Amino acid sequence: MSTKPSSALDTFPNPRPGRAYEIRFDCPEFTCLCPKTGQPDFATIRIRYTPAERCVELKSLKLYLWSFRDKGAFHEAVTNQILDDLVAATAPAAMVVEGDFWVRGGIKTVVEVSHP
Repeated sequence: MSTKPSSALDTFPNPRPGRAYEIRFDCPEFTCLCPKTGQPDFATIRIRYTPAERCVELKSLKLYLWSFRDKGAFHEAVTNQILDDLVAATAPAAMVVEGDFWVRGGIKTVVEVSHP
């Protein structure tokens, strides 16, 4: 597997597809660029999901999140994009993605999106 940023998300079969359980990830080193200034925006991305048939593989998730470092994106757009891509890859029973962004211009932003 590569160690370069990638938009690909790898998955593997859920080892307990008949059981409802929750998986949580905290990703405290997320970075993207402000689309207005080009300056970096920093956030903790929190992901919670109940898998159905597929689970997301962690290294691919890390490289996927890393791929946003050089992209300009509004907080709302990037949080929704992460949810959309994870849902497309894993088709979970339920998923919540939270973007907890550092203060910018004196305003702290938290964006939470969910599926379904």
